[in-house]
Amino acid sequence: MTGVRMADIDGQQRAEEIERYDVLHHPPRSELVAIVELAAQICGTSMATINLITDIEQHQVAAHGFPADVCRREDSMCAAILHEKQTPIVVADASLDARFRDNPFVTGVIGNVRFYASHKLVTFQGVTIGTLCVFDEQPRHLEKHQHEALGTLAERIVDILELSLRSRQLARSNERLSDFAGRVSHDLKSPLSSVALSLGLIKEQLAAGAPGDDIARLLERAISGSERMANLIDEVLAFSAVGGRLEMQRVSLDRVVDEALADADSRLADVVVDKAPLPDVEGDPGQLRSVFQNLLDNASKYRHPERPLRIEISAEVRETRWVVCVADNGVGIPAAERERVFEARVRLEATESIARGMGIGLSTCQRVIQAHGGRIGIAGTPGGGTTVWFTLPA
Repeated sequence: MTGVRMADIDGQQRAEEIERYDVLHHPPRSELVAIVELAAQICGTSMATINLITDIEQHQVAAHGFPADVCRREDSMCAAILHEKQTPIVVADASLDARFRDNPFVTGVIGNVRFYASHKLVTFQGVTIGTLCVFDEQPRHLEKHQHEALGTLAERIVDILELSLRSRQLARSNERLSDFAGRVSHDLKSPLSSVALSLGLIKEQLAAGAPGDDIARLLERAISGSERMANLIDEVLAFSAVGGRLEMQRVSLDRVVDEALADADSRLADVVVDKAPLPDVEGDPGQLRSVFQNLLDNASKYRHPERPLRIEISAEVRETRWVVCVADNGVGIPAAERERVFEARVRLEATESIARGMGIGLSTCQRVIQAHGGRIGIAGTPGGGTTVWFTLPA
C-alpha cells in the first residue's frame, strides 16, 4: 500500500476550494467586475481578468475589455506560472518569453498578447486557485506602485470570495444545527426507552418474587442502555467543545502520534503502522491528539475483511503548509460520500454492518483542524482504502 501523491492532494485542494466558492457557473459578480476594471485602470492596460484554474480548464469569472470565456488549461498562460513562487509575474513582451511565446494567446491562434502581468490568488488556507491578470497587445512595463496595487486587488478578490462563502456557510450551519439536535434527540430515545422498560420490568419482577437470574438480565439491559446514552452525551459534549479554545504551543506531531498509538494499542495490536518522521507545528497537543485518535479508531473499525490492516502516517511541506496523511487499506469511502462523512451524526449504509459508531469522529477532526487554520479531506488509497489528509500552517 502506498499513500496518495502530494501533487494529487494539491490539485484536489484547488478543485475543492474553487468548488466551495461557487462562482464558476454564475454570471460575473458586480464586485469582481469592478476590481478587474480598477486593475486595468491602475496598470494602464486595455484588458484584465480574474482566472480560476481547475485541473482541466481556465474560467474567466470576471473580465474587462473582452468577453469572459472558458479555455483549456493547457492553453492558459496563467496555468503555466501557477506553481512559481514569484508573484506578481510581469512580462513586458510575452512573445520573447520562453514560457509564453508558443502559447495560443500569444501566437494569434486565440489572441495577440504582448504585455502580461498576473498576481496569484491565494486563499486563507494557502491554496493557489488562480490569478488576477492584466494584459495588452502592446509591450509595456509596470511601476513599483502598480505591482503593489495588483497584489492588493488580488487579496481583495479572495476577501470577497471568502465573505460570500462564510455567508452561505452560516446559513447552512444553522440548518445543520437544527438537524443535528433532532438526530441526537432521536438516538437518545432508543436507549432511554430500553432503560425505562427494563426498570419497569424489574419493578414488576421484584413484586412478583421472580428468580434472581431474570432480574440480573434486566439490570444488565438497563446498564447497557445507560452506558450507550452516556457515551453519546460524552461525544456530543466533546464535539461542542473542540476547536473553540486552543492552548497553542510548539507540538511534536511525532510525540502526539506515539501517544495516540499507545492509547489505541489494544485495537491495533495486530496492525502494521508505518510512521514517517513528522514535523513540529504550532497547535494544541490535546486536540491534535484527538484527531489522530479518531483517525486510528476509524481505520481499526473499518478494516477490509480480506486483508490485514495496514496504516501509513506521513507528512510533507507544501509552500506555506504541512500536509499530513493517515492512509489505510480498509474498506474505503465512495468518492461521492467523502464530503458528507464530515457532517455530524452521518453514518454510511455501506459501513453499518462493519462497525457502528456515533458518527461524530470525523466532524470532531474537522472542527479541530479548522480551528488550527487548516483543512481536512479524504482521498482513496491506491489499491483500496481511505487516506485522510489535513493541512496545518508550516
